[in-house]
Amino acid sequence: MSAPTIGSGVQDLPAVVLDVDLARPLPAVPATGPGGRRVRNAWVLVRLFDEALGTVLVAVPDDGLSPADLAAAVDAELASQLQVRGLAAAPVDGFEPAHEPAFLARRREVLADAPAITVVVCTRERPGALARCLDSLIAQNYPDFKILVVDNAPTTQATFEVVNSAARRGPVSYLREDKAGLSFARNAAQRAAAGEIIAWMDDDEYADPHWLAEIARALADHPEADVVSGVIVPAEIDTQAQLWFEQFGGHSKGRGFKPDKFNAAHPQSPLYPLPPFGTGANMTFRPGVMEEVGGWDTALGAGTPAMGSEDTLAFTQVLLSGGTIVYQPTAITHHYHRPDFEGLQKQMIGYGTGLTAAYTSLLLRRPGLLWSLLKLAPTALRDLTSKDSLRVSTLQDDFPRELLGANRRGMLAGPRAYLKGRRAARAVARGSR
Repeated sequence: MSAPTIGSGVQDLPAVVLDVDLARPLPAVPATGPGGRRVRNAWVLVRLFDEALGTVLVAVPDDGLSPADLAAAVDAELASQLQVRGLAAAPVDGFEPAHEPAFLARRREVLADAPAITVVVCTRERPGALARCLDSLIAQNYPDFKILVVDNAPTTQATFEVVNSAARRGPVSYLREDKAGLSFARNAAQRAAAGEIIAWMDDDEYADPHWLAEIARALADHPEADVVSGVIVPAEIDTQAQLWFEQFGGHSKGRGFKPDKFNAAHPQSPLYPLPPFGTGANMTFRPGVMEEVGGWDTALGAGTPAMGSEDTLAFTQVLLSGGTIVYQPTAITHHYHRPDFEGLQKQMIGYGTGLTAAYTSLLLRRPGLLWSLLKLAPTALRDLTSKDSLRVSTLQDDFPRELLGANRRGMLAGPRAYLKGRRAARAVARGSR
């Protein structure tokens, strides 16, 4: 496989994002993209009969990438996945199966008895992104779902108007939560949809057409699952910052496309979310699961000093309480990463701050976990400093090392940020009574 290349000019397109199915002929990738931009790489989500197998990042030569070159890159990266499915190599021209593929047959079987699912999108003053997100949800190939939009501390009517418009085309409803903070919005949705399966996604994403079908398949195949988490892939890589975010692992850092099940028998500690058990932008909870762990911590999440990790804490709490999380990589959403360096830097700080803030929350609830966390410290230190650790092994030479420094500064700030956020959340809660 060709190594990814770094853009050298203002007109360069760091990567064109493709979604290809090996059952159909592979495309050629021109070296020139929209607006005459030089395409440096192709970032490819590879499927077979709609089942996601993995991703490939391949350099695009000056004369473009041929279908045969793309097939060779898929072979180099995903050979084991192809072999498991009976393919010696990626076909260039596609093919017709003799029988219905097992993946599609199982999906069809699940859809015949599909459970009702409520999709929740929490948002704040991003009407354009929300409209795009809702369009993808309304178009889901799923027989029984509804969509709840939580408008968090709105300052305009823009979100309400987007929801009103979408409701003319699909099962979309509106809920206003005036207490600012993502966890306040999540808790409001949790109360409104009590007793229902809730699938969560963010407003800066769009859902794969079969996203809900694949969630339902995971729930049917794993009746013991309390939570289903899916894969988040980039919707675009139009800027270098977006490519750097993918180098850092994107939203599913190191988890890849191998299904997994986390519970007490899994070798990964519930206290160490690397690779992550899931992420808040693509997660589904069975009824009552969040209520059992006390709901979403309002001192965590977007809109708080901690900036995030309410989802990380929730996953950890579910596992510590004896629950099960199923990782379903065929349940896919597509995310618009932050396009500028400043936004990425803020995100890296937020990741670090949120992580140690979540640990602070956990220790305040369960001080007895301190020793277990201390035993994980050598692993954490190794991941922070080792060149071959999961945290940094995927980084290319052009990745700005100051972003890693920003992430570590965030980790140092997390405990104080959590305490500050907890005081603020309690003040807000008192003021709303």
